[in-house]
Amino acid sequence: MAETIIETPRLRLRTWEEADIAPLLAICRDPKVMEFLGPLQDEAVIRAAIARQRAHQATLGHCYWVIERKSDAEMLGFCGIQPEPKGTPIAGLPDIGWRLGFVHWGKGYAREAAQASLDWGFANLPDDAIWAITVPANVRSWGLMERLGMQRHHDLDFDHPNMPDGSPLKRHIAYSIARPTS
Repeated sequence: MAETIIETPRLRLRTWEEADIAPLLAICRDPKVMEFLGPLQDEAVIRAAIARQRAHQATLGHCYWVIERKSDAEMLGFCGIQPEPKGTPIAGLPDIGWRLGFVHWGKGYAREAAQASLDWGFANLPDDAIWAITVPANVRSWGLMERLGMQRHHDLDFDHPNMPDGSPLKRHIAYSIARPTS
């Protein structure tokens, strides 16, 4: 049974289990979902991604967790915090990320999961800020970052090392939110 990390009024953020492979594969095979994230993914890539998240959870105590709707236990996508990869201006710092199936967009699930993840991060991690990155064209993603109170750092725009040269997804922008003071 997966471990629940966070509960919100509508959602449960939990650890990964084998049954999550098929729904995540469906999400990551949808061109609408992957438009600003990279190529459509196959089962081997999904299995490797889930293995990385399990490893993060085991070693760090956090990762990008499964978002599960409480009312019917449907896996909606993922959201959580993991260290930003090497080669970025915020390497090693906590990075909040999310990905939801297209049918779940526009219902407030991403914001609910992201706010809960930020709250968890500031309650459990020592960092003074939590970061997020996306491509400039991903208006929905950076729009959510701004609705969460995150601020853009224009001086940290960068070319993502995991994207090939010439890709429209090479350029990335960075946002952060500081630890609340009160």
